[in-house]
Amino acid sequence: METTTKLHPGQTISAETFKRLDGEDYTFGGPGKWQALFVFRGQHCPICKTYLGKIEAKRDAFEQLGVEVAAISADSEQQTRVTAEASKPAFPLLYGLDILAMQRLGLYISSPRSAQETDHPFPEPALLMINPEGVLQIVDIANAPFVRPDLDTLLGGIAFVIERNYPIRGTYR
Repeated sequence: METTTKLHPGQTISAETFKRLDGEDYTFGGPGKWQALFVFRGQHCPICKTYLGKIEAKRDAFEQLGVEVAAISADSEQQTRVTAEASKPAFPLLYGLDILAMQRLGLYISSPRSAQETDHPFPEPALLMINPEGVLQIVDIANAPFVRPDLDTLLGGIAFVIERNYPIRGTYR
């Protein structure tokens, strides 16, 4: 049986800096604040653009909980600009996620089906969320474009975790 390396809930996430569309580089990881990093497939994925729009519609709710939101793909700056035009996020849109970083983050990686789809391997959807101690609190890693967290359920869960100091789940090894 083949396996891949995945991040483990409860582990400290080292700070990693990524390129940001129309802004300074963005650092995910390390202590200081709640952060939610949504990984998306890229400009070629219509479901991703719709989901980014849904995240934007819930951005205020994330902010009210004290959660900083960003989204990242393996796309180029130009491809990411197309995504930004379609989904119009006000949160940081990051690009240039390379294969080694995808592997470090434990993401599932797909090859394009054709040159018309995209020109590079890309990550499948994921959510990585760290708490103010810089520890992975919530992780959802998918291998298909149609598997993503329901945002209302996620927001309710985040509120529950924060209000009740709910422990990190899934830490058994």
